[in-house]
Amino acid sequence: MKRWILAARPATLTAAFVPVAVGTACAYAVGGLSWGPALAALVGAMWIQIGTNFANDVFDAEKGADTEARLGPTRAVATGLITPGAMRIAMVVAFGLATVCGVYLTWVAGWPILAIGVASVISGIAYTGGPYPLGYNGLGDLFVMIFFGFVAVVGTVYVQTLGTPTLAWLASIPVGALATAILVVNNLRDIETDVVAGKRTLAVRFGRKSAIGEYALLLVAAYAVPPLLSLSRGPWILLPLLSAPIALTLMRRVATESGCPLNATLARTAQLLLLFGVLFAAGIVLSG
Repeated sequence: MKRWILAARPATLTAAFVPVAVGTACAYAVGGLSWGPALAALVGAMWIQIGTNFANDVFDAEKGADTEARLGPTRAVATGLITPGAMRIAMVVAFGLATVCGVYLTWVAGWPILAIGVASVISGIAYTGGPYPLGYNGLGDLFVMIFFGFVAVVGTVYVQTLGTPTLAWLASIPVGALATAILVVNNLRDIETDVVAGKRTLAVRFGRKSAIGEYALLLVAAYAVPPLLSLSRGPWILLPLLSAPIALTLMRRVATESGCPLNATLARTAQLLLLFGVLFAAGIVLSG
């Protein structure tokens, strides 16, 4: 069980929880909160995240990206804790459980959710698998911004309200930006090993300074949205700014650290996403 928990990478599940929390807050703010679809969206998002983690574990191992030189957390397949065959089965099971949630949400909200669900599963597999893996060709950042930001937040609102209000689109920007920032730290840490593995992330393509600049830009984008929304929704929407000192500290760490020390910075960026997301959701509800 410990091996499977390790492979599921629980720390990454904040990236599944936060978009649904913020999206549900937006649904409440526009008068369309529905707990059944909200819960199904959360459970489905969790299983898609876990399935994607399982896919990354097995496909990275098969492509030689996870070696003894790996600086990040232990990967189960690469270290022999779980066989590739068992991991593939677990991946299918995880995506299958997400599909169960998707069937219910499709019944509630119609064919657009079916399309979103299929695209999410395909992208989760294609991130490191298939003939043109997204993460190996510099498309990982775009994938995270789209699916963990726009698709997840706006999709959560849609299954509850059958609409896509402007509030949802704007609220998805900081969520997607901070989720992408987690990936940027990961890629910054792994520049040297990714070069050897032939993994052409944006950090590899454009270098360390560009990755640091991207991280800073993502944080700026995230913290610019609450003040913009406060013009129409009032001061409660500014609650996420309470986490700004943490963001500044992390920005300095990303600019000065390399290698293994970035593991802690990566974990704290995920914690920042969670803190920002909870404050953001609360602010949206209170301003609604």
